[in-house]
Amino acid sequence: MTEIGLPHGVRACLFDLDGVLTPTALVHAAAWKETFDDFLRDRDGDGFRPFDAKEDYDAYVDGRPRADGVRTFLHARGIELPEGEDGDPPDRQTVNGLGNRKNDVVLEKIRTEGVRPYPGSVRYLEAVRAAGLRTAVVSSSANCRDVLVSAGIEHLLDVRVDGVVAKERHLPGKPHPDTFLAAAEELGFDAARAAVFEDALVGMDAGRSGHFGFVVGVDRVGQTDALREHGADTVVKDLADLIGVTA
Repeated sequence: MTEIGLPHGVRACLFDLDGVLTPTALVHAAAWKETFDDFLRDRDGDGFRPFDAKEDYDAYVDGRPRADGVRTFLHARGIELPEGEDGDPPDRQTVNGLGNRKNDVVLEKIRTEGVRPYPGSVRYLEAVRAAGLRTAVVSSSANCRDVLVSAGIEHLLDVRVDGVVAKERHLPGKPHPDTFLAAAEELGFDAARAAVFEDALVGMDAGRSGHFGFVVGVDRVGQTDALREHGADTVVKDLADLIGVTA
């Protein structure tokens, strides 16, 4: 292992955004809860069962493209909505309308609260680049660039494959490995020479199915065992924990 905690053959690092580089996973979880609770309350009245910002978020929406998250959660509740169109207004009772409502909530939270990166993640990005490795951010979020700019870390990433890019290129989202594979290719390396850094279980699944050289699970919420079960080669609490780890 190198001084940055990676096998010697790894030359590219592919980072998820929310929960790995920035604490925006908490922002997304709050936005999903607000959106789904409003929808479910209107639909079911006083008997509605609220969205759980931990269990439901982890199981159904974390790491998935926005529309996939809507479909997966509603399916778990036995609810079907028409797909609608990409530009559906946020009050329209469609998959896209509900997803757009959530996106409005997220953007407002980012505008009013701002985004600060995890200090340990910034240290690790700087260490990785100092070691000569190339870097990419791989996120299902269509707001990825706005978050990177707000967090002041866009300059530390060579490539961005996010929800916007995935849609343009017709790449399926996590748990499929296609967005990670696209980022590795854009950096000039095959999967065997790239490491994936993820906090979501669907991201672990993508790393495993894509046969990447190393998969790092980032455990911010106490799910180390689940991350390992889904394919993590190692699990850390913070990316800075990898600095100085050798074998």
